[in-house]
Amino acid sequence: MTKKIFYGWWIVLSSSLLGLYVGGTVFYGFTAFFLPIKEEFGWSHTLISLAGSLQIAEVGLFAPLAGFLADRFGARRLIIWGIITVGIGLLILSRTQTLFVFYLSVLLTAFGAGGCTAVVLTTAIANWFHKKIGTALGLMGAGVGGSGLIVMLIPPLIQQFQWRTTLVILALGTWVLCIPLALMIRSRPEEYGEVPDGNLAASSVRQSRNADKGIEMGFKEALRNKTFIYLNIAELMRMMAITAVALHVMPYLDSIGISVKIGGVIAGAIPLCGIAGRLGFGWLSDKISKRYVLAMTYGLLSLGTLAFAYAQAIWPIFLFLLCFPLGHGGSMVLRGAIVRDYFGRASFGKLIGIILGAGGFGGIIGPLMGGGLYDMTGSYNFVWPILSVLTGLATVMILRMK
Repeated sequence: MTKKIFYGWWIVLSSSLLGLYVGGTVFYGFTAFFLPIKEEFGWSHTLISLAGSLQIAEVGLFAPLAGFLADRFGARRLIIWGIITVGIGLLILSRTQTLFVFYLSVLLTAFGAGGCTAVVLTTAIANWFHKKIGTALGLMGAGVGGSGLIVMLIPPLIQQFQWRTTLVILALGTWVLCIPLALMIRSRPEEYGEVPDGNLAASSVRQSRNADKGIEMGFKEALRNKTFIYLNIAELMRMMAITAVALHVMPYLDSIGISVKIGGVIAGAIPLCGIAGRLGFGWLSDKISKRYVLAMTYGLLSLGTLAFAYAQAIWPIFLFLLCFPLGHGGSMVLRGAIVRDYFGRASFGKLIGIILGAGGFGGIIGPLMGGGLYDMTGSYNFVWPILSVLTGLATVMILRMK
């Protein structure tokens, strides 16, 4: 008799594909539209960077509410509405004529993305897994890493159809491809006669419940916990680096003489190379202390960001693509795994939402700092070393967590 596949793995697959498409169009893909928009409207790097900051800020500030709603009403409803909103935002962005409409469309798109990625997908998976949470989140993160394929596809589409038509294509694809995936999402496994990790034996059901009770921490108690505070500060610094690189990678490479075609490949390689980090560090975190694994990922982020400052040469580009994506992918997986491991799942959505909210503030600062320093100095020379130091400090903070 063929063993039935635990339904949690289907949720992982669906979440992975959702993260692939939305991540590629809304987050990583925005850098490909930076220069075409600048050429058409003549806006400064700072003004366009502000859109990237608003995008991350919107997702981050909405994250605590999204976490609360996911705990209260389940993930699937939020994801469907989020997908619909992303498509509408992309269509409005394709019709942009003024700076106000540009910002408005970016905010709308980010609002939708906040409802169908990150905290909501992580909450859905955390409800279905405990002992295998690192592996499950790693597999979901691998899909987000695959969004590099979407990023690589966007520059040729822009060259063929112009940037406005490309946005229309991406909007229609959001609805056609992502709504069926959202319908696969389910709430807690107990509602369907299963338990986290999929063992249906009666003793396992009792063990699962007892295990969760043993690590559950009240919401208010968690807010005062030093580990939770450190996680929030570290996430803020991490997102400063990640969002600055994600938005400015192609403008930066263009400023040092690297072609748009090669810049598009490098931008797409960031999430793709991060797949190994998501899978590898996710698996490793199920074997050894998640705190040490998370510190490793931050260390790689710091080294990779520093290497990016010397991208005029070939070897620093390879070092950047070796370290930064691995650290980015691994840290993305570990933040949810640590919250599940340290605080349980009763308030998981709210807690991970607050952490992503802190990251949202970092997402405001990082892109704006990059664009502002470029407009003031005419280069990105100071941006990457500063961000490298900050992620290095965050690494030390993580090691101090109890």
